[in-house]
Amino acid sequence: MNLFVTHVESPLGKIAIVSNGTALTGLYFEGQKHFPADTSEWIRDASPALHTKTVDALSNYFVGCTDSFKLPLEPAGTLFQRRVWTELEAIPRGGTLAYSELAARLGTPSATRAIGSAVGRNPLSILIPCHRVIGRNGDLRGYAGGLTRKAALLKLEGAPLSLSYRVTV
Repeated sequence: MNLFVTHVESPLGKIAIVSNGTALTGLYFEGQKHFPADTSEWIRDASPALHTKTVDALSNYFVGCTDSFKLPLEPAGTLFQRRVWTELEAIPRGGTLAYSELAARLGTPSATRAIGSAVGRNPLSILIPCHRVIGRNGDLRGYAGGLTRKAALLKLEGAPLSLSYRVTV
């Protein structure tokens, strides 16, 4: 299967948009954890129409003109990971959810670590809003794109960043 990649600049750094031509399979910040190890087969700068739509949607997002993305997504992952990622899409713009609350919503209250691992492996940053998941005391924990980006995305979305938000590593 061919995978296409387009690199674009954003206010938070370079982003790689990856698709199979009909659905997005990845959206990665430069230098983010869990970036695919082998990209040698990716067809660069082919710019399928889907990539143009994605660039437009991201541009609108970064200036605050969109609340949701209407793009076809096909993230590769385990059944458990996909369940977690689906639940992430239900967190509204400007909202946050603790890892423990996410685990409870999924009916697995004792699986907070597994939930955190699945959130961290999300291949579609921003589009599947894993940045909206925080520590139960308001700590900004774990974001594959970096905690500075996580804080910036939450601020951009109007999440109530207060003194309770602390960047912890």
